[in-house]
Amino acid sequence: MFNKFPKTHLAAAVVIGAVVGTAMMLSPSSDVEAKRMSVALDLTSGNTQLLDTPELSQVLEDTATNSATQASPVAVEALADVPAEPQLNWSDFEIKSGDTLSALFRQAGFNDGLMLSVIHGEGDAGDLQHLYAGETISFATNDADELVAINLQRSRLESLKIERGEEGFSGEKVIQEPEIRLTYAEAEIESSLFGAGQRAGLTDKLTMELAGIFGWDIDFVLDIRRGDTFSVVYEELYLDGEKIDNGRILAASFNNDDRELKAVFYTDDDGVSAYYTPDGRSMRKAFLRTPVDFARISSHFNLARRHPVLHRIRAHKGTDYAAGPGTPIRAAGDGKVLLAGRKGGYGNTVVLQHGNNITTLYAHMQGFARGVRTGGRVNQGQVIGYVGSSGLATGPHLHYEFRVNGAPRNPVTVPLPDAEPIPSQEVARFETATQSLLAQLDTYRSTSAIALARGE
Repeated sequence: MFNKFPKTHLAAAVVIGAVVGTAMMLSPSSDVEAKRMSVALDLTSGNTQLLDTPELSQVLEDTATNSATQASPVAVEALADVPAEPQLNWSDFEIKSGDTLSALFRQAGFNDGLMLSVIHGEGDAGDLQHLYAGETISFATNDADELVAINLQRSRLESLKIERGEEGFSGEKVIQEPEIRLTYAEAEIESSLFGAGQRAGLTDKLTMELAGIFGWDIDFVLDIRRGDTFSVVYEELYLDGEKIDNGRILAASFNNDDRELKAVFYTDDDGVSAYYTPDGRSMRKAFLRTPVDFARISSHFNLARRHPVLHRIRAHKGTDYAAGPGTPIRAAGDGKVLLAGRKGGYGNTVVLQHGNNITTLYAHMQGFARGVRTGGRVNQGQVIGYVGSSGLATGPHLHYEFRVNGAPRNPVTVPLPDAEPIPSQEVARFETATQSLLAQLDTYRSTSAIALARGE
């Protein structure tokens, strides 16, 4: 009779019988409520499937419970012999400006000798000497009040863990990898970029990064128009289900006065990251368009201007950017410092040499940034000084000049050369890495446009 049934059906019956039989053997001898287990038999394909019903779940749960209660006395006794983890007592201290490691050790009840033995320990233990305000340091002691561990929490993602072993202290830097979630935001500018960014849910930091990406092509003092739009795909960082920070902008578009610009983030084969156009041209130019962020132009390039202090015609060979005293001034490009000092009516001045034929001049500074001196070198975007009113100036502002072969050029309109594009041998890798990001940006924008058209 059994030969008339497919082998798969017989196998299913054996499995079901074993489950039911085991449950009956391990169940209590007293009467219990009957449980129902459904089995789906596909007679056409020969597939057998156990349905996950409440009755089946209860049978399996009862089986596991009865098995646990009938564990042998020997096994229970063996578990009882396992020593419990020693209890540690932790003391936490928030690091404030001016705190020293020695003072923190004393607050925790330890002397400098112990501190020295900790920072001279193995691994990363020596990094404990580098403390920053806002971090938290924790000391762990055992029942004998001996220091056995230290935890320095630098951020939500980074900590330094030091433990005491048989041969002394040893430290290890621990970095947690956050979960990255991609987020989309877009906005239309009504009055300011920052206002639009806030309406889109962007932090001021992200808005600044967006301006930095397009800052070589858009003058955010002069070029921004009411009705300009932008959209971004950026990272949000989560730890244990909680958002802890924003990450990088991965793709962005900016529509400025009917001119659309797009940028995508890319890390090359050497690990260098930058923003590029979809066809692989660098968003970065050899020079910044403006050396002061979001300042107001108070005087334009004009070779026939009347000087506001001297009251006579005197060529204005640069552009004046009005800003509050102390506003950072950035180097427009990589270069050598030809001058960092006083220069007549210019007051405190920095002059930079870029390559063989271009120089930039920054005048009326309040003071110079640390490390900026004649003969040194600076990088594009590096802070070189601060807005002031030294020399012949009626108020705090930056006077900025751009010269080509010694001849003054209008900094606002002079064509700026591009930085190096993606190397030809890396174009295929670039396209593979960035196509999905650009596609996501376009998909989000299209979906948003359709929703807007429907009035959603």
